[in-house]
Amino acid sequence: MASMPEQETIICSVSARLDTLVASETELSRTQAQRMIREGAILLNGKPAKPNVITCPDDNIEITYPDPVMTDVQAEDIPLEIIYEDNDLLVLNKPQGIVVHPSPGHESGTLVNALLYHVRDLSGIGGELRPGIVHRIDRMTSGLLVVAKNDAAHRDLSEQFRSHSAHRSYVALVDGNIREDEGTIDAPIARHPVDRKRMAIHTGGRDAVTHWHVAVRYGQYTLLQIELETGRTHQIRVHLASKQHPVSGDEVYGREKKPFGLTGQALHGYRLAFCHPSSGEQMAFYAPLPDYFLNALKKAGETANAAAIMSTLQSLERK
Repeated sequence: MASMPEQETIICSVSARLDTLVASETELSRTQAQRMIREGAILLNGKPAKPNVITCPDDNIEITYPDPVMTDVQAEDIPLEIIYEDNDLLVLNKPQGIVVHPSPGHESGTLVNALLYHVRDLSGIGGELRPGIVHRIDRMTSGLLVVAKNDAAHRDLSEQFRSHSAHRSYVALVDGNIREDEGTIDAPIARHPVDRKRMAIHTGGRDAVTHWHVAVRYGQYTLLQIELETGRTHQIRVHLASKQHPVSGDEVYGREKKPFGLTGQALHGYRLAFCHPSSGEQMAFYAPLPDYFLNALKKAGETANAAAIMSTLQSLERK
């Protein structure tokens, strides 16, 4: 039986061009949004509209994504660190440097290419470039991801991320000595108005909330335990950079000088918790700190071992 097309509803909070607003609120590009609007796959208050129509606050935008298609993406024998797997899903630990799904400039060598080789029953939701992908993390961020193996599991897990009942915890090494012991950054995020590859804090953006606790201070650097209440693109990196404490090694939002030999941001998704879509069981998974992260911590002055650091992070998790 064919699965139902994936749908999404957006309630407008600002006045903006329809195509621009859709691009800022979803993972669609403005060109993709324009095409879908013209095809009638995006409706404004239940009716077809033009891409350049100006929305009003409280307008209702309905998006019907294209039906999944058979993938032309090639399966590749790329090693995967699978933490857990059953008939509905798998949890894996993504290394730093691998892109989650194919995109211009990254047509191969992605996590999706590896999944197509190792897993034969991925969910079709997400289309040819994102089979089974429920959520994602940046190329130079490491950490845990859950992947759906059937459409029912995909819909259930996606709803848990949308409703914030799934929990993600990160650890980040940031530049500077943060004086406070903990805090919350509540600042909306949207696509940068000029540089479309960057995100920025913007009053018309999507709500974004990041909770953080100081785990260890190293003088000029601070180790943070972080929990996401929302999951916007580049959220942690943008929020911390706005506090003048960018993630160490961040080539986009950080300082030009990259400390400790880092080749990307020192950001790792170490914990992932959700409700199993079939059994209803509460599940939590942990990924140990990778070598690149541990090496940076040692150079910053850390003397404790990996197990002790993880214990500190777990003690700071929001219950």
